[in-house]
Amino acid sequence: MNNNILNLKVVIKGAGEMATGIACRLFMANLKQIVMTEIAKPLTVRRTVAFSEVIYEKEWMVEGVAAGLAASADEIVKIWKEGKIAVIIDPEWKIIEEMKPDVVIDAIMAKRNIGTKKNEAPLVIGAGPGFSAPQDVHAVVESNRGQNLGRVFYNGTAEPHTGIPGPVMGYTTERVLRTPHEGMVKHVKAIGDYVKKGETVMFVNDTPVQAPFDGLLRGLIREIHVETNEKIGDIDPKATKEYCYIITEKARAIGGGVLEAIMHFFLHNNRAESIL
Repeated sequence: MNNNILNLKVVIKGAGEMATGIACRLFMANLKQIVMTEIAKPLTVRRTVAFSEVIYEKEWMVEGVAAGLAASADEIVKIWKEGKIAVIIDPEWKIIEEMKPDVVIDAIMAKRNIGTKKNEAPLVIGAGPGFSAPQDVHAVVESNRGQNLGRVFYNGTAEPHTGIPGPVMGYTTERVLRTPHEGMVKHVKAIGDYVKKGETVMFVNDTPVQAPFDGLLRGLIREIHVETNEKIGDIDPKATKEYCYIITEKARAIGGGVLEAIMHFFLHNNRAESIL
């Protein structure tokens, strides 16, 4: 393999759970020039395994991979030299024009394309539904659990969004806690706590949000203002505490699909030779 491929500059849109799984997969494959874009107040639920926490904490680590907060292209390069992934507040993706990356990955998981274009980089990848290859991206990676999870499509789309989380021990929509109305979140429980059915997990203003079944609180949004029906918590019926701190098989599979697409594109017809 041409070692020049290791010099690829990668922009990942989003720094939530799935985007972080992708970033860690690429980083551990020695593609280490990665910058992730985020909004000013991320709404991530599975915060322990999401680099979006960098926005609040300045630094964060997931499975031994570190990330740091950058405010400019120069700071991004500095963070790369420290052996970390960079995260920048950039909801309009201006860093793409400034840094001219080799790869752009839309991992916002918005279930639709909110503006990603094929001309943003030599290789543009869309994770999940809402993208069509080769029309608006070069490749699409399936994000729906099932036979095709992590599969790369170079001509086609991912499965449509169903609105129903994948079943875990028979639970689907019940696993996700949502806001009954807009307001401020106030925690009662913490990530990693075991909860009983009917137990209050948090409040939205004065309204309690209760556990629908016994399990482990795997995800919990920060104490911030939220809109109606926002995802604010995640309960795991398997109740394995270690799972709170490791990347899910879903995020890891999507990351593997992204890595495959990058290798396929840049090693085909010796494209790696042109990477400086």
